[in-house]
Amino acid sequence: MSFSELGLSPDLCETVARLGYTIPTSIQRQTIPVILRGKDLMAGSQTGTGKTAAFALPVLQRLLIDGGVRRGTPGKPRALVLVPTRELAAQVHDSFRAYGRHVGLLSTTVFGGASMRPQVQALQRSLDVVVATPGRLLDHMQQRTVNLSGIEILTIDEADRMLDMGFIPAIRRILQTLPANRHTLLFSATFVQEIKAIAAQFMKDPVEIQTASANVVASKIAHRAHPVTAERKRDLVVHLLNKDCRQTLIFCRTKHGSDRLCRHLSSGGFRVDAIHGNKSQSARNRSLQDFKIGRTRILVATDVAARGLDIQQLPMVINFDLPMVPQDYIHRIGRTGRAGNEGQAVSLVSREEQSLLCKIEELLRQKVEMVAVEGFEAPAPLQVVTRRFRPRRSSR
Repeated sequence: MSFSELGLSPDLCETVARLGYTIPTSIQRQTIPVILRGKDLMAGSQTGTGKTAAFALPVLQRLLIDGGVRRGTPGKPRALVLVPTRELAAQVHDSFRAYGRHVGLLSTTVFGGASMRPQVQALQRSLDVVVATPGRLLDHMQQRTVNLSGIEILTIDEADRMLDMGFIPAIRRILQTLPANRHTLLFSATFVQEIKAIAAQFMKDPVEIQTASANVVASKIAHRAHPVTAERKRDLVVHLLNKDCRQTLIFCRTKHGSDRLCRHLSSGGFRVDAIHGNKSQSARNRSLQDFKIGRTRILVATDVAARGLDIQQLPMVINFDLPMVPQDYIHRIGRTGRAGNEGQAVSLVSREEQSLLCKIEELLRQKVEMVAVEGFEAPAPLQVVTRRFRPRRSSR
């Protein structure tokens, strides 16, 4: 099936062809026709499945009219996309800008950690789409620098992450101010009860689509773990990076831990940078851009980047520290193995983290291969826990 068969306009089909898209992904095939029909939608999909295009392309088409472009009046956007993080806001905005470039539709983004003034100026211009984080959007609403009375289409992206980060009350406040006759789209990896409650309150008979079972990861990601003492983790990372010179994203649990590892790697001659909540937004943007274009080979990050980093063909993710919440493992390794490419998820596991690894295996419903690296073996092997994992039930 082609993009044109999904009902997209020739202009948008030409745009996606220029960007190298040939065959729609599963989530795109299932959601684009529903959105084009104007139906409210609850869609469950994992990261790396082409989800942004699945809502951005039909949203742009619905903002067009036959024979030309229909643009909202200055200061009155017609589509709103809510996302949980600054990085994801920038990523989604880049996608809207790329898809809308040749059809005359304009977008902007607003998020915290950046100056309000340029955002106010952008919101006062004629534009079609606003991509926003909930907190900063509320700031603009309170200062009356944004007019949401003309919103025709609302998209809430990564609703489960919104819940994790405590944004649900803010989203409720925003939803209560939007036109009642809008078209609403909700994307989430999982649909817990609180998210379903929001859908029941603010959506009209939504179509439900689930493209994968909750917490399923890309099939082409190879998982392995290396047992090591906490004191030797940094040396093991250096050893692994020296053996594999490809681009690598490394996750640490804390901001200070990220900085310490970054300094250690930098002193060893690696081209490395770090991103976390203590960095200014401009510094984070520079670090992400340098990593995307290959100027930086290694990026050390806290979970702030787990959902907002989109790197094509990123070959490897290293968990320097295992996450305290097993679901965050899914979000971290979702940066690799995207769009059908192969990827590696490598975890460094100290004795203290064994229970965390067990919880991750339970979530994955599979064992993670434990491979001791010569010269870095833990003094005593980690206890091997034998489990039988029942196959996942179909989402149907």
